[in-house]
Amino acid sequence: MNKVFFSKTMLSLTDFFSIFISFLLSLELLSLFTGEISRYVPNGQLDDRLIIHLALSIFGVAWFWIRLRHYTYRKPFWFELKEVIRTLLILAIFELAIIAFSKLDSSRYLWVLTWFIALVLVPLFRVMVKKFLISSGYFIRDTIIIGTGNNAVEAYNALKSESYLGFNIKGFVETGHNEVSVLESSNQIYLDNEVLSLPRFNNIQYIIALEDNEIGLQSTWLRELSIKNCRFVSIIPTLRGLPLYSTDMSFLFSHDVMLLRINNNLAKRSSRCLKRTMDILFSILIIIGLSPLLLTLYFLIKKDGGNAIYGHERIGRNGKPFKCLKFRSMVTNSKEILENLLENDPEARAEWEKDFKLKNDPRITKVGKFIRKTSLDELPQLFNVLKGEMSLVGPRPVIQEELERYNADVNYYLMAKPGMTGLWQVSGRNDVDYDTRVYFDSWYVKNWSLWNDIAILFKTVNVVLKRDGAY
Repeated sequence: MNKVFFSKTMLSLTDFFSIFISFLLSLELLSLFTGEISRYVPNGQLDDRLIIHLALSIFGVAWFWIRLRHYTYRKPFWFELKEVIRTLLILAIFELAIIAFSKLDSSRYLWVLTWFIALVLVPLFRVMVKKFLISSGYFIRDTIIIGTGNNAVEAYNALKSESYLGFNIKGFVETGHNEVSVLESSNQIYLDNEVLSLPRFNNIQYIIALEDNEIGLQSTWLRELSIKNCRFVSIIPTLRGLPLYSTDMSFLFSHDVMLLRINNNLAKRSSRCLKRTMDILFSILIIIGLSPLLLTLYFLIKKDGGNAIYGHERIGRNGKPFKCLKFRSMVTNSKEILENLLENDPEARAEWEKDFKLKNDPRITKVGKFIRKTSLDELPQLFNVLKGEMSLVGPRPVIQEELERYNADVNYYLMAKPGMTGLWQVSGRNDVDYDTRVYFDSWYVKNWSLWNDIAILFKTVNVVLKRDGAY
């Protein structure tokens, strides 16, 4: 069986099964608690409800296949997950409308539980099946990057970071640049006249990642790939620094002119209200849920006689300073120890001046080392969030002296409230250099969306559990 057809069939059947079985599972769970199904589906209506859910399951798979192209296109995980959740919510509303128009009796418990299970099963089973297909070679697509300049290097690194796409990068097409040495030496580099002579060349994914001065060459490649009926062609333009999320694309008829409409989401009052609402609700829930842990840490840290919580001045939105709260992880005379260390240890001074951090910091206590490694020292910032000085997700809170290192991007930093977590924290934390941190902060502000916040929160849990880059 053709690998592509097999992958599409497996993914579509998995989605169908996940949506349809959610109704049966919800019935089974409710019957376990009450011992009867008739309370949720009246006698004589079960077949009608099964048919409705069956039809919606088929429609959902068709929507994924034909409209969203989930079984054909390769989409990043978080982008695809957003489309899956949005589709399932629409299907849930459709089912409620159909039941109402059909004048069938409906149980709210059954409807809510059915679609809650679907929201869990569809993404979960799809990820499991896709990982199996990738590991077994069925969902792998050989990929060639056309170009060897900086744009090609960035394209390579970005694609390699998204294993969910299933791209197997076979090589690069030389176009006059000689920068491919920074890539993995095991990748073969194909010459221009060899690429379209490869076996099954029309089933290869071509990524055109050329430089600004190679527009003519880009047109040549597009023409050649079109003539050869190559189906999978993508272009990675050299545009950098533009907001990407929620940017709308249009074009002018009969002209090679692309219009990008930039949406400054954080400038919208509705977006800020939505973000603030999420901050309040989640911070209250987390404080209540973790109150035993907060109290335990408070008394453990206070045992040495110092304050358990301290506030360090950081710069907030619009340049307003505030006291960023943390559990104390250092000894009470930490200032004197730091001054003495920097005065007598040139290596420590160089490390401090580079990132304002020390990997082997002598000021940290035993409890402090644990709460830093697990990020528990930042839990008091929940009260900063509740107060409105910080957000759950945002740029990394910095001190006044650090602002000058943001250069022109400092304006992006000042547009948003600092966050307890953010793109920097889930992308390497202390293992990334300062310029990369600045880039992550500006990228976050330019591309803000509630969905990105949710994705970062989930990534934060994974990072904290693995303790990556924390010290």
